[in-house]
Amino acid sequence: MSAPIDILCIGSVLWDIIGRTPAHMAHGADVPGRITRLPGGVAMNLAMTFARFGLRPALLSAIGRDAEGDELVAASRRLGLVTDHLYRSDDLPTDRYMAVEGANGLIAAIADAHSLEAAGAKILAPLEDGRLGHAGAPWPGLIALDGNLTLGLLSDIAASPLFAAADLRVAPASPGKAERLLPLLPLANATLYVNLEEAGILCQRRFATAPEAAEALLARGARRVLVTNGGALTADGAPGGVIAAEPPPVLVTRVTGAGDTFMAAHVVAEKRGADRAAALQAALDAAAHYVSGDIGS
Repeated sequence: MSAPIDILCIGSVLWDIIGRTPAHMAHGADVPGRITRLPGGVAMNLAMTFARFGLRPALLSAIGRDAEGDELVAASRRLGLVTDHLYRSDDLPTDRYMAVEGANGLIAAIADAHSLEAAGAKILAPLEDGRLGHAGAPWPGLIALDGNLTLGLLSDIAASPLFAAADLRVAPASPGKAERLLPLLPLANATLYVNLEEAGILCQRRFATAPEAAEALLARGARRVLVTNGGALTADGAPGGVIAAEPPPVLVTRVTGAGDTFMAAHVVAEKRGADRAAALQAALDAAAHYVSGDIGS
């Protein structure tokens, strides 16, 4: 019998093509650096971090039956991820993400997650056909959900009995997709992980600090939120109030995947019994270690 699954990671699983340089980059810059291709996507980044922390995550996503898809599934298995429940499409290509990062942060990025969006509810079939649950006995554990899913599918998830028993942990994927999370905002079993800009988009106003944003999201109906703000104060808002902590000061050499690392580390800390303050600090420490990683890694 295979080992139990600790968490389901639902959303984008693709190839990250990342160009990084230690140089400061301006518009039109042409500089030396490193270009890497790594397994990526929000759901994948979360799953990889969960696996590094000793959990056994399963992926629910869409991957093409092309050569890139076969490579991605093989890489996922080598990383300790459960790939048995992936939707493999015969006519949709494997998705990709491309970004350029400099010493001054993310310069530009393009996310091509059209196959995930086209697959839609097909990626959720294991949650209703008995493999991972069904309407009468929904999945009762942790689910990490990312905002690369369409607004329509996220709205269906918010109302679906298939997710009613889960501990939902939700990430917006990018500021441009933050509004897709609005249907999930008031769910009693949902925790949202957003940055300051994404919090502002959800509340349709600007915030100066993460604690201020957390308070506003709670007032808007959220039950639990975590709001990051780069190297500034980070907040955890819940019915018991808002707490905050400062990230450790580090030299930032990469940013793609930092938010996913923060979220995964926080989920793991709480799963292991940490209280709110300890879980927040553990997540900040993990994110700081990640963003200060070697430029060639």
